[in-house]
Amino acid sequence: MEMATFGAGCFWGVEAAFRQIDGVVSTAVGYSGGTLPNPTYEDVCSHTTGHAEVVQVEYDPAKVSYEVLLDLFWKSHDPTQLNRQGPDVGSQYRSVIFFHSPEQETTAKASKEELQKRGRHGKPLVTEIMPASTFYRAEEYHQQYLEKHGQSSCHL
Repeated sequence: MEMATFGAGCFWGVEAAFRQIDGVVSTAVGYSGGTLPNPTYEDVCSHTTGHAEVVQVEYDPAKVSYEVLLDLFWKSHDPTQLNRQGPDVGSQYRSVIFFHSPEQETTAKASKEELQKRGRHGKPLVTEIMPASTFYRAEEYHQQYLEKHGQSSCHL
């Protein structure tokens, strides 16, 4: 099994999308990229910790490629919006890929470059690509939030 970590705005809808992919073994929502150990949702929303809301995806590379996961990542949000997605504003909603290996880094950078070249968004992509840092699992009520509440998607 391998891990992939993506930040694409509010983690509820992003997690729900990744859970639909055959080959994804598990998902967890949480926080990465900040400075405060063991942050809470309230800490992250204070805009003082530097964390992004992320989805950590455990997947079977024999069943689904990292490229397929990247494709869903790009389609699940607007990577031209800096520190926001739709009505959600703040650095915790930034577009970010946390890579877990040199191969993931290379693939993510090539994917971003190709998407930018195609010009589909008409604006520069602001997505950060950085090494995976400590993943702090979000509070249990955030895990599979949409499923728990009978919803299939967020406002995005």
